[in-house]
Amino acid sequence: MSVKILTDSTSYISEELCKQLDIRKVSLSVSWDDISMKEVDIDNEDFYRMMEEKGIPKSSQPSIGEMLEEMKSIVANGDNLVCVFLSSEMSGTYSSALMVKEMILEEYKDAKIEIIDSGSNCMQLGFAAIVGARAVKEGKTLNEVVEIIKQNLRRSRFLFIPDNLEYLKKGGRIGGAKALIGNLLKIIPILTVEDGKTAVLTKVRTKKNAVAAMIERLVKDSSVYGLKEIVVHHINCYEEALDLSKLIEEKLGVKADIVDIGPVIGLHVGPGAIGIVYYTEKDMR
Repeated sequence: MSVKILTDSTSYISEELCKQLDIRKVSLSVSWDDISMKEVDIDNEDFYRMMEEKGIPKSSQPSIGEMLEEMKSIVANGDNLVCVFLSSEMSGTYSSALMVKEMILEEYKDAKIEIIDSGSNCMQLGFAAIVGARAVKEGKTLNEVVEIIKQNLRRSRFLFIPDNLEYLKKGGRIGGAKALIGNLLKIIPILTVEDGKTAVLTKVRTKKNAVAAMIERLVKDSSVYGLKEIVVHHINCYEEALDLSKLIEEKLGVKADIVDIGPVIGLHVGPGAIGIVYYTEKDMR
């Protein structure tokens, strides 16, 4: 009997790392009026091209059927299961998983299934799943794995900068008037995720200043709490992400891998967005 880790596609963990650490995924989907697809089945470049041509699509959580099939296959094999999903404030994925858990327990009464609300997405969710999977490789128990994941979530931060506010406005994440005024005045918010929701950390003029302020927060957190791992996120702006990664290495001597943000989160923030996710040695919250 082993412990298996299940997360969702908005973690944006690479397929290579998922195979290496035996992390399972269920996929959210995006849809326009004439087409629907799982986000794991569409290339980022193709998606953002389609979004430019067809407008902003809708996103939807994994189907109950897919969730049930994935979770049941693990339990039926005699393994314990730890699920960590994107924020319940952002998606119904977590609540669906709770429902599926009850369905499975009717058939497999002794099954051990733990479901964790990460309160976030992207690699803030991804790192939680990764440290959990590493703990499994080290032979940790179900309860120990759960605690390690929760500890990681207390120690992680997600900071990101939209290129403009249009997508946040269309997705209902920021008011229309605020978006219009913000774009006119070139006001750029540095966004974060707290209590499961997108929140404004601070506002500055120009994207260059926003990147500098984001780095300043990273350096401060690193000095107080100690930096463990970091990634740079981007949406169709790889060169900017590469520059940010180099800047982080210059400032802190730490190499930051570059990770694309996929369709489901990307449709709410828009192309040109850039950000960082990191976790520390000590609790930040």
